[in-house]
Amino acid sequence: MLLSPYDIEVFERSRPRLEAIAYRLLGSASDAEDVVQDTFLRWQAADRERVEVPDAWLTKVLTNLCLNQLTSARARRETYVGMWLPEPVLAGDRMLGPVDTVEQRESVSTAVLTLLERLSANERVVYVLREAFGYSHGEIAEILDLSESNCQQIYRRAKQHVAADRARAEVDEAAARRIVEEFLAAAVSGQTEQLVKLLSVDAISVGDGGGKVRAVATPISGAVAVARFLRGLFKPADAKRAMVGGSPTFYANVVNGEPAVVIVVDDRVVGTMSLEVVSGAIAAVRFQANPDKLGRFTRQWFASERGEPVIDAW
Repeated sequence: MLLSPYDIEVFERSRPRLEAIAYRLLGSASDAEDVVQDTFLRWQAADRERVEVPDAWLTKVLTNLCLNQLTSARARRETYVGMWLPEPVLAGDRMLGPVDTVEQRESVSTAVLTLLERLSANERVVYVLREAFGYSHGEIAEILDLSESNCQQIYRRAKQHVAADRARAEVDEAAARRIVEEFLAAAVSGQTEQLVKLLSVDAISVGDGGGKVRAVATPISGAVAVARFLRGLFKPADAKRAMVGGSPTFYANVVNGEPAVVIVVDDRVVGTMSLEVVSGAIAAVRFQANPDKLGRFTRQWFASERGEPVIDAW
C-alpha cells in the first residue's frame, strides 16, 4: 500500500525510539538500523486503517523482529572469535535514546549491554522496555503475548542478573576528558605503579577484535595484571603502527555514557576504549577494535565536534 505523508510522518516520529530500543536489544547500531528499516517495510505493507495505536503496533513489530535477530545472533556468537562487546555509540547519537534517568543511562552502558548477553531473549526485551523506556508490565505482556504476571516474574529475574552492587560514576564531557587524560598519562608513562593506582583491585580488561584484529582471547583480571597489559599495549612500536596502518592519535570523549579513549588513524577510528568508573576507580577497560563494529562510529566521529587530541603523536 502506498504511504501517505501522514503515514510517513507517523513512522518518522517513532523512528528515534525504535532505533534506541533495537540498539539496546541487539547491542549493534548497524543491526538496529536494519531492523528499523524492516519495520518500516512492514508498516508500508500493513492495513494501516486497522491499526488503532501506531506506536504500539510499530513497537510490537520491531520487538518481534529483534527476537528473531537475537536467536540467530546467539548462534553466531557461539562461533565468534574471542570476546564479544557491543558496537560503541558516541555521545549525542540518537541511537542512545532517552538518557534522562540513571536507569536509562545505565541500560546503554557498555557494561550493561555486555551483561544483557547473558539473558534470554524474552528477559532482554522485558528488561529493556521496562527499565529504559518505562513500559508497563501490561504493555510489555501485550507486545510479547504473555501474561502480565509472567512479565513481572521475567523482569525480576532479569534485573537480578543485571543488577550492579556498585554505583558507577556519572560523567559529562569535561569529567570524561579528565579521567581519560589521567588514564593515558599513566598508560604511556611506562610505569605500572601509576596505572595500578587508577584501577580497582578487581579491575578487568576485555578486548573485541572479532578475529579481524589481534586481541586477548580471555579477560585479564586484577589491577596488577591489567596494568602490566596496558603498559605493554601503550608502548609505541613500529609493529603496532604497521598493524593499525599508521601513527594513532588519542582523543577523549564519552561513549555509551562512559569516559572513553577514541583511537584514530588518518580518516578511520581504529578503536575505542571505554573506562567503567566505580567509586572513583577504573573497574573495567573494554577495548573495541573489530573494524566491522567501527564503521558507523567513524562516520559519526568525523561528523561531530571532536576537540583537541590528548596524545597527537605516538
